[in-house]
Amino acid sequence: MEKTFFIIKPDGVRRSLIGHVIARVEIRGFTLEKLEMRDVSREMLDRHYADLVDKPFYPEIVSYMTSGPVVIGVLKGSDVIHSWRKMMGATNPSDALPGTIRGDFAHASDDGSVENIVHGSDSTESAAREIALWFD
Repeated sequence: MEKTFFIIKPDGVRRSLIGHVIARVEIRGFTLEKLEMRDVSREMLDRHYADLVDKPFYPEIVSYMTSGPVVIGVLKGSDVIHSWRKMMGATNPSDALPGTIRGDFAHASDDGSVENIVHGSDSTESAAREIALWFD
């Protein structure tokens, strides 16, 4: 069975959407292998988003991701990486289709900031790296 890493980001936790996200996972038939709530440090974000650290928008990511606790976990199931990414919807909430997690719950502010509720690994390699990073 394939595994993937996911995060319910601070806006999802703050808005009490954890249950809504987990319900969609369970209805889809995926297994929650790990689930944990925690605060995220700058150091962890620097390792998780290593490819973005030098980007001009990275400080906004750090501010957003450290604004409150997150829920992290590992999902297991057939084709879970691809399926979870489809369930999440487009990164930009205005592009996310209704019925996806981001389409139903995410916000894009007038100032251009995006609170998009969830993260999911984009490949088997990144899933393995992210699971090891967050749970080792």
